[in-house]
Amino acid sequence: MTELHVVPGDLLPPQPTGRRHLLSIADLTRDDVERLLATSRSFALSQERDNKKLPTLRGRLVVNMFFESSTRTSSSFELAAKRLSADTLSFKASGSSVDKGESLKDTALTLSAYEPDVIVIRHPQIGAPQLVARATDAHVVNAGDGKHQHPTQALLDLYSIHSTLGRLEGVHVAIVGDVLHSRVARSLVQALRLVGASVTLVGPPPLLPAELAATSYEIDSIAAADVVYVLRMQRERMDEGANYVPSLREYSARWCVTPERLRPGQKVMHPGPMNRGVEIDPRVADSDASLVVDQVRAGLIVRMAVLYDLLTTGPVLVETAMEVA
Repeated sequence: MTELHVVPGDLLPPQPTGRRHLLSIADLTRDDVERLLATSRSFALSQERDNKKLPTLRGRLVVNMFFESSTRTSSSFELAAKRLSADTLSFKASGSSVDKGESLKDTALTLSAYEPDVIVIRHPQIGAPQLVARATDAHVVNAGDGKHQHPTQALLDLYSIHSTLGRLEGVHVAIVGDVLHSRVARSLVQALRLVGASVTLVGPPPLLPAELAATSYEIDSIAAADVVYVLRMQRERMDEGANYVPSLREYSARWCVTPERLRPGQKVMHPGPMNRGVEIDPRVADSDASLVVDQVRAGLIVRMAVLYDLLTTGPVLVETAMEVA
């Protein structure tokens, strides 16, 4: 992929299609990714106008089901739907019938009674989006399930890299930090390989699953990368009492991305939220090398493209269903 084309013609209202989902990067081909990024670029151009709202999904209903805390993902999905003129319904687990013991399936069936066109779900359990896809007639988008997948984050990261470097083929990305518990890392590794980029995983040995990509335990190895992608410690997904690193102080001393560990021309990314002074130096986070704000901006247009694409084009395969207790 050397060029990011703009989709020609008008972005017309969706036509009826078979029910499709985006549950995993494994659902996508390289052509799917290129189409989504091209559509994203078209939406980016539309957002440069004074009137940023498009009539594309008028009359459609997008339900956002979030069972975990979220700032960037939940707000960008809600705004993406509204920028496309869709109606939105935002569900938060806290304060709902989930507190009274309602199961995920029953919650999904309840919200399905409103006949949503798309359900966006974030859940701490792996396989939750697959369960919702089986229980409802809506298109389902995985906004993060446990430490499994976060496909739209990977797509917005590809968009951000391409927008900055002008290419994806041959780009070298070093992913630094807690890869073991990161759904972002798992999706991004798959996406980068799909478009011809290379990946190196960097961090403490207990936090690097060797089956994902080439690994290094030394922070100096990031020098060879075009992009340094920083991850926080995913404490909420770690087993209780587990000690993956001796201390945050030692982790920061050995693996924090600092100005001294970067070379000129490298770009730095982080999916957020950032723990400044732990995995990333504030001087790096606020530097010209940082693409963090670019990633947030890309999240809006990429999620607009995903919502639009699910209702217009196809097919995208559904990942093998996984049961949720």
